[in-house]
Amino acid sequence: MASEATATAKSSRLRAYVRLSLLLGWFAVCIGPHLVARMTGRSHWPRRFLGGVARIAGADVRRHGPSPGARHLLLVNHISWLDIPVLAGATGCAFVSKAEVRSHWLLRWFAAQNATIYVERADRRAVHDQAASLREGLESHQPLAIFPEGTVGNGRELLPFKPALLSAVAPPPDGVRVVPVVIDYHEHRETIAWDTSAPGLHDFLRLLGRSSIATVTVRVLEPLPPSDDRKALARSAAEAIEGALAASANSRPAL
Repeated sequence: MASEATATAKSSRLRAYVRLSLLLGWFAVCIGPHLVARMTGRSHWPRRFLGGVARIAGADVRRHGPSPGARHLLLVNHISWLDIPVLAGATGCAFVSKAEVRSHWLLRWFAAQNATIYVERADRRAVHDQAASLREGLESHQPLAIFPEGTVGNGRELLPFKPALLSAVAPPPDGVRVVPVVIDYHEHRETIAWDTSAPGLHDFLRLLGRSSIATVTVRVLEPLPPSDDRKALARSAAEAIEGALAASANSRPAL
């Protein structure tokens, strides 16, 4: 967890409000074309909007690796709300989200525009239905992303991957690929990480108020070999992501 001092050291509330105004302006630009596109067919505006959100928030996003496509399930590390616009802008993915998001009307509306799938992570009896929902989501034109840690990490190490939802892809349906993906904030990892000791709005404004533009690398790794063991699948994904993050950290010059 980022300390209060570290979290706020390079954040300006004025800068945060300026960026918030830019986000509202960007939303006004995107909403009309998006609604028209949805009436006439498929809209690509959610990806464009979320990619713009990441840029306005100060993220210089660079994708390494092939662009994921339909029938790709992305297993991704998670440390911040910024992961969502970063990843969606870089890959065009939809998300699997915890059901609590539906309780907030605005978040629910935004999530619906990008075909979000909801799961009750605390309800073990619903695993079968959730697996069916994931399989249905994988039939979409978008890749589908899961944060298998189940919550945000601290930027220093991965939390254990939860294998329950991977029952939908253990073994994977025909044509489905399970792909580990790394979101790497490099030297900014710990300061980007969500300060869970503070309210969500505080952390949202804290990141908007950062002065520096963080280079963010989205690394699309090699697909995992098919497996009917969801625990082994989760372990393989975690090891691949940990290895990529360690290699990135070791490749940077010591300060």
